[in-house]
Amino acid sequence: MSGRVTTTVAELTELLASERPPAVLDVRWALGDPHGRDHYADGHIPGAVYVDLDTELAAPPSPEGGRHPLPDLADLQKSVRRWGVRDGQPVVVYDDLGNTAAARAWWLLRYAGITEVTLLDGALGAWRTAGLPLESGIPADPAPGDVVLRAGALPVLDTDGAAELPVSGLLLDARAGERYRGEVEPVDPRAGHIPGAVSAPTGENLAADGTFLPPEVLRKRFEELGAGAAARVGVYCGSGVTAAHQIAALEIAGFEAALFPGSWSAWSADPARPAAQGGRP
Repeated sequence: MSGRVTTTVAELTELLASERPPAVLDVRWALGDPHGRDHYADGHIPGAVYVDLDTELAAPPSPEGGRHPLPDLADLQKSVRRWGVRDGQPVVVYDDLGNTAAARAWWLLRYAGITEVTLLDGALGAWRTAGLPLESGIPADPAPGDVVLRAGALPVLDTDGAAELPVSGLLLDARAGERYRGEVEPVDPRAGHIPGAVSAPTGENLAADGTFLPPEVLRKRFEELGAGAAARVGVYCGSGVTAAHQIAALEIAGFEAALFPGSWSAWSADPARPAAQGGRP
């Protein structure tokens, strides 16, 4: 584990005024809302670069890979350089949704070997609450970066690995409880959850102000879900986005976890894979 997961608003303002300012990335995205760039244009942290989750943080969807497969490393490196990220430069990412989307960038950059990447704790809401200025419009791209990416720095699960993990470890389902139970399924082919997976909604990682709960509170939460006794922990969600937020919360709590990138969108697209329903694993 790399150490720090979050940066506070106060810390970010100091860093931006320092001799070594970070790259700041705005990952404005929400399920069913295709207008992330418009929201960014309406107001973003000054100097932040917009990142398109669907096209830059994911490969094209497929039944096997799900709605947000991991992007090809060469494509990701091209995007990261477009964002202006330079070798050795720290990166701070945020969104306007408690970092549940920005965590995809946080996880993906760390997976690709960038160690100094953190989430802005409290996301854009914390910046607004502090009374700090926002910038509007779509600025020109920054000077190109030179970062070199290397995949594989964080663990991942494929579909077979996700199927096996409940037997040998702990598999957490980061979606809302009603989706886990199979009561609703707004976007994927079938309702339910991976047999043996434990419900752990991502929203329960956050305080009312959108910041992460304290480490000791998160640790207690995940220990009660079985993380303390598990040899290995894995996480999935609908398409590998909010599951990254769960991995960030687990890291704050002191646990390492693997991501199943295909998540329920890939699992439910395969009719040979069983779907459990109800509140029990």
